[in-house]
Amino acid sequence: MYAPVVALCRTAFRALGMTVTVTGAERLPATGGAVLASNHVSYLDFILAGLAGVHAKRYVRFMAKQGVFDNAVAGPLMRGMKHIPVDRDAGSTSFRTALAALKRGEIVGIFPEATISRSFTVKELKSGAVRLAQASGTPLIPVTVWGGQRMCSKGVPRHLTRRGTHVLIDVGEPIPAPKGVDGDALAGQLRATLQSMLEDQQRRTPEQPRVGEDAWWHPAHLGGSAPTPDEATALDAAARRPPST
Repeated sequence: MYAPVVALCRTAFRALGMTVTVTGAERLPATGGAVLASNHVSYLDFILAGLAGVHAKRYVRFMAKQGVFDNAVAGPLMRGMKHIPVDRDAGSTSFRTALAALKRGEIVGIFPEATISRSFTVKELKSGAVRLAQASGTPLIPVTVWGGQRMCSKGVPRHLTRRGTHVLIDVGEPIPAPKGVDGDALAGQLRATLQSMLEDQQRRTPEQPRVGEDAWWHPAHLGGSAPTPDEATALDAAARRPPST
C-alpha cells in the first residue's frame, strides 16, 4: 500500500501548489538497516520525512503511537504500509518489532522527541532511537522537516487546504552508534545536529515573518511568535493535566 499512498500524497501536494524540496537523500543507505531520526513539528511529518526515503528508493517503517492505528481511517493505511505501533503499556514489544525490521535491513523511522514541538525547536530526546541503533548495529540518520506546521500542527490553526506552502526536507550525515559509546552522549549529539539542521531550514525558507505579522508558525528566537521552549513545556504540562471537577 506504500506506493499508492505516496502517489496520492504527491498528487495532493501538487493540487495545493506545494513546493517540496528534499536535500541529502543520497545519505540514506541504498541497502541495509538504519534508524531515521526526525524532528517533529506537524501532523504531516510522517508523510514528509518518509519522502526522504522515497527519494532514495527506500520505504521507511515509522514507529507511531497505538492511537493512530486505532483510527478508522489512518489505521488501515498505517498497517498496510507496515508501520510499527507503539503501545506505551507494552513498549518492549514495539522495540523488538523495530529491532527485527532493522536486522532485516529495513529503515525504521522514529520521532525521538515523542511529541510535536510547539516551540518549533528540538525538544529533549527520548532514548529509543539511540538504543535501537546501538542494538541493531545501524547508523542514526538525522532528518529535519519544516513547513508542514503551517498546515497542521499542535495547538495552532489548521490550514490543510493552504496553497503554496514551501516544505524543506533535509537528510544529514549518518551518525555511527556503536554499542560501546555512551547513549546519553549520542542523544546529545543527535539533538544538536537536528537543531542545527532545523535552524538552517528556518533561516533559508522563503516563508519568513513579516513586520507586524503574528508568525505563530515560526520560532520565537528567529522572529516568530511561537511559544518559547519554556512556554511550550508549560503548555504541554497543562494539556496533560486532567480537567478540574
